[in-house]
Amino acid sequence: MAKKLKINLSWFYILLIFGIGWMLMNNSGTPPAKIEWAQVRQMILDGDVKEVQFVRNDYKGSLTMRPEALGKYADLFPGAQLPSKSPHFTFMVSDKFDAERDFGELNATLPEASRAKIVLVNDQKMWRNILDWILWPVLLILMWVWMFRGMSGMMGGKGGPGAGQGGIFNVGKANGKLADKNTVKVTFKDVAGLYGAKEEVMEIVDFLKNPRKYTALGGKIPKGALLVGPPGTGKTLLAKAVAGEADVPFFSISGSDFVEMFVGVGASRVRDLFAQAKEKAPCIVFIDEIDAVGRARGKNVGWSSNDERENTLNQLLTEMDGFGTNSGVIVLAATNRADILDKALMRAGRFDRQIHVELPELKEREEIFKVHLRDLKLEPGFDIGFLAKHTPGFSGADIANVCNEAALTAARRNKQFIDRQDFLDAVDRIVGGLERKESTIMTPAEKRTTAYHEAGHAVVGWLLPYADPVFKVSLIPRGQALGLTWSLPSERKILSKSWMMDEMCTLIGGRVAEEIINGEPASGALNDLERLTRMAYSMVQYYGMSEKVGEISFYDSTGARGYEMTKPYSEKTAELMDSEVKALVSKVHSITKDLLLKHRDAFEKIASMLLEKEVIFADDIEAILGPKVKPADEQNNTPEDE
Repeated sequence: MAKKLKINLSWFYILLIFGIGWMLMNNSGTPPAKIEWAQVRQMILDGDVKEVQFVRNDYKGSLTMRPEALGKYADLFPGAQLPSKSPHFTFMVSDKFDAERDFGELNATLPEASRAKIVLVNDQKMWRNILDWILWPVLLILMWVWMFRGMSGMMGGKGGPGAGQGGIFNVGKANGKLADKNTVKVTFKDVAGLYGAKEEVMEIVDFLKNPRKYTALGGKIPKGALLVGPPGTGKTLLAKAVAGEADVPFFSISGSDFVEMFVGVGASRVRDLFAQAKEKAPCIVFIDEIDAVGRARGKNVGWSSNDERENTLNQLLTEMDGFGTNSGVIVLAATNRADILDKALMRAGRFDRQIHVELPELKEREEIFKVHLRDLKLEPGFDIGFLAKHTPGFSGADIANVCNEAALTAARRNKQFIDRQDFLDAVDRIVGGLERKESTIMTPAEKRTTAYHEAGHAVVGWLLPYADPVFKVSLIPRGQALGLTWSLPSERKILSKSWMMDEMCTLIGGRVAEEIINGEPASGALNDLERLTRMAYSMVQYYGMSEKVGEISFYDSTGARGYEMTKPYSEKTAELMDSEVKALVSKVHSITKDLLLKHRDAFEKIASMLLEKEVIFADDIEAILGPKVKPADEQNNTPEDE
């Protein structure tokens, strides 16, 4: 089957612009001067004219002067600037002019060397005059079409339902994409984990498939559900699964698609989207990243209360509250910034439900790994549970990235199968950054300081009972770090004061180790100190873990305080909190220093081993320090309890 030839009009426009530029360049310079017939006659009699071109049927002519005589007539040109090319003068005569007779008589009075060359022609190219009238209007029309084609592309002139081919005249139409089960191949089987979220969403699908099951008992179908969770946890994937499972039309649109530079366009697109949805009810409308348009009104910094986004939000609120009781249109929305959404958007009757999509737990991570490992060639007997245990805090998107990076790593090493080490290296690369072993040059003193710094983290984390267990320590620079200590954080939901104290001791362990070995601190602990300070202020300001400040929390869960000019506490309270944070950090520093001095021999052995091997694991640390110290309440647990 022959392919259609596609013509790229952009090249035509570019060539057209270059052509116009070339014409303008060729037409640049001093134009010929217009003179009268009497002056022409005198110039010919003086022998200064080299050539005369005369158009019989147009009664006009032009003169080309002899080079040595052109300077005599400089005052006839604007600014006395002589033209750079011929002809030099133009003239016109009446229709009674006899060119053969008059030019012949003039030349007859002159010697042979001074006579002008006479060229008499008839103008047969009258289309040039027509072109002068047509060219510019045609160019203006072409430019107008070109500009508005581009504008229609930016404003949704192509694509979704209602967009059509209207270009700028269709700018108020919603450009949401209409999907059905045939176009979306993702189902709930492809969404691993997310047990609670899937159950809620599956119930919404059941609402649409079997509405009488609920309305028969007097129930009302919910109007909206908000998917809330950190980035990469699968909110959009869950919405795609709804589109794949539901036998109803599914409109998908981004919150930023409603925001436009023209006033009223956002509200118009909202009206058009819901008008289409009502026509195809029962259906689902999915708005991704709704915080782009649903931000709390009056808190758009730098915008007036008449902001276009606020008008769009008002229209969205009106449309969601204007549905019939059982119209069959359900709105799904996704965001990771639920704290900044307008309260009117979150009230009952609009988004009736908030579905929290959190980071996956151990069992959920294992299921997610199974989904992403289906198409990968793994070594026989590969332990997927090992990967799930060593990726705490990873989102679904992070796990997908790990699997892809492991495949690339194995390919770079020319392996036939992907093994455990490839996955561990992929995790290192994602968490710590790209390895810079060859390109980074450290002096022996810097390498020694870095080894003791990381050994300090490892020893403190191993000996303190509530600190997360150390998994690996590396002296290989990655990203911006010259060394890294990996821990496997337990998946706790409640952070005790003991855990936070031990975690802060672990963070400052590297800085204290440098002080012990070198007698002075260095700049390598910047990130550790930043996290330490943030955690200390959280204990005092948010969690009420300071005796002097008391059980008071200044945490703002709504995000509204960021727009206020005053603080919710006095300067005296601020000074008290600062002093408590300093005292807390000082206590942490003292505990850490005493611990490292008490185990200095083991601490130096680990640093020496790290300098020798560059990478050590938990088994190496256990061989020197013994088993990892556990909290008292965990030491008495039996293996069955664990």
